[in-house]
Amino acid sequence: MKMNRHIFSWVLLAVALLTANGCGLSVKYSLSGASIPPAAKTFSVAYFPNNATMVSPILSSTLTEALIDMFSRRTRLTQVEEGGDFAFEGEIVNYTSVTASVSSDDYALLNRLTITVKVRFTNAIDEKASWNRTFTAYEDYDSTRLLTEVEGELIPQIIDKIVTDIFQASASNW
Repeated sequence: MKMNRHIFSWVLLAVALLTANGCGLSVKYSLSGASIPPAAKTFSVAYFPNNATMVSPILSSTLTEALIDMFSRRTRLTQVEEGGDFAFEGEIVNYTSVTASVSSDDYALLNRLTITVKVRFTNAIDEKASWNRTFTAYEDYDSTRLLTEVEGELIPQIIDKIVTDIFQASASNW
């Protein structure tokens, strides 16, 4: 009985998609979650300078390369140096480490590394889909460790969260 419901659900979904397609609606479906207009062919990512008061030498290049990698792997778009149909530019505006958790006797237990990035996204195919947004993500780490000890592992984790958010904001209709 359970199997019949499952099969029925799939058949119903297939009929709905075929009906929508037959009515002239453009259904864009992708396993990556991307919903990119068919006319879009290219993307460009400008270097994201670190304009935060505290600077990490690997932060700008890690962010820029991660964004390029995400769009190269998860879309059909081709990277160009500048002026892509999907164009990204911006800056790192915050890179801070603060106490995140304190013990009952006022000793720091956890510290939090936070990164904030301002992004300007230009959609040359559909100007109304362009935006300016700020993205923030963080990771906590044990207060017995120095930031210089953990930033090499934390920065890629935080950047991955930010790049995923940028990707979803620009290439998904969710």
